[in-house]
Amino acid sequence: MTAEVVPGQQAAPAADAPAAPAGGGRPRPRRRGLLGENPLGILFSAPYIVFVAVVFAYPIVFAVWMSFQDYFFAAPGAVVERPFVGFANYVTAVTDPAVWRSFLNVGIFLIINVPLTVVLSLLLASALDRVVKARTFFRVSYYVPYVSASVAVVAVWLFLFSNNGLVNNILGPLAPDPSWLVNSALAMPTIALFVTWKGLGFYILLYLAALQNVPRELYESVSVDGGGRIRQFFSVTVPGVRPATLLVVLLATITGANLFTEPYLLTGGGGPNGASTSPVLLIYQKGIEQQNPDVAAAIGVILIFFVLIIAAIQRRFVGGEER
Repeated sequence: MTAEVVPGQQAAPAADAPAAPAGGGRPRPRRRGLLGENPLGILFSAPYIVFVAVVFAYPIVFAVWMSFQDYFFAAPGAVVERPFVGFANYVTAVTDPAVWRSFLNVGIFLIINVPLTVVLSLLLASALDRVVKARTFFRVSYYVPYVSASVAVVAVWLFLFSNNGLVNNILGPLAPDPSWLVNSALAMPTIALFVTWKGLGFYILLYLAALQNVPRELYESVSVDGGGRIRQFFSVTVPGVRPATLLVVLLATITGANLFTEPYLLTGGGGPNGASTSPVLLIYQKGIEQQNPDVAAAIGVILIFFVLIIAAIQRRFVGGEER
């Protein structure tokens, strides 16, 4: 039943119609405060913001400042002059053959570690996603090396890859001479294999989480079209976990660029003859052992730009552009 409108009289507004502003015109947009529409979110994230600022942002800013000074360690409370030297520390860094060797070493490491990490973690995650029996056991088995102490795991690898280790005993006359970790050509690849194996469980979990968001209907569609497991993997799984792949690539790159513990423990500090020295290990040697923290800071700033450039290239070719 509809209400009749008397001629010359305006119709009453509908009950569910939005009320017009008093002054007429369009409704005013909701104003955003200084902290955005949801200031409570800023409050909850404040502890982490403080943590990032104190643990990451401040050291980076201080390192950049240090790299332009004639900086040296002094006794607490001592007032000493640290004059500005411009790019002198950077010139010292880039003209040092040890610095170039360390970046070459970490480049070799990343070329081996990052593709292996992506391929193995994706394949194992896809296999574990289809496992029905003993699923928890297999997932925990792959994750245990990641949470194990590096010192304990390094001891196992020293037992395996030492001169009289288990691997050489199995290979017999095919074993390399000199052995793996004292061989200039094999030291860094061996470390890359170790880091890949140790961190695999973490990246498997990332892919397992990403696989939960891939619609099962896509696999059924490919199966109806006659596609087997291999076609399903390349047509559905790989595109479906592409954001996770970009994340894995970036995390593996950042972790590899910060390589320190493994060469320090496995090869006795970057041996043989600097063949496994990483930039972070070199920063430690320059800054702490040789008392040149200003040059070490310059190497650290160069390393940051090195990682940023690689990450930008990876984002362009791995992540692609959203269209």
